[in-house]
Amino acid sequence: MIEISQEFGFDAAHYLGNGAAENRRLHGHSFYAEVTLRGQANAATGFLRDFGEVDAALKAIRETLDHRLLNEIEELGVPTLENLAKYIFVRAKAALPEVARVRLRRPSYGQTCTYEG
Repeated sequence: MIEISQEFGFDAAHYLGNGAAENRRLHGHSFYAEVTLRGQANAATGFLRDFGEVDAALKAIRETLDHRLLNEIEELGVPTLENLAKYIFVRAKAALPEVARVRLRRPSYGQTCTYEG
């Protein structure tokens, strides 16, 4: 098996109805998502998947998230790190069937969430 990964970053705002008081206020974060594909390389091309195709698929996902209020994205549900990782995974997997996992980081807090399908 081969694994390849592509990262993308975005900035977004959200608020949470539960948890600490500061999380109930509107606030923002910088997020970094690493999307990993797993499979066998194509014998003719040598690629598992051309990185140009990966980049295009992830750019479309990034555009739905960047500089957005995450609470307004209905399909996301409660805008937690866990739900956001799953949201990215589901959309990436639909465009790129080889997607195996999404690792979402919020470096300013030292937090990471990994979603595997």
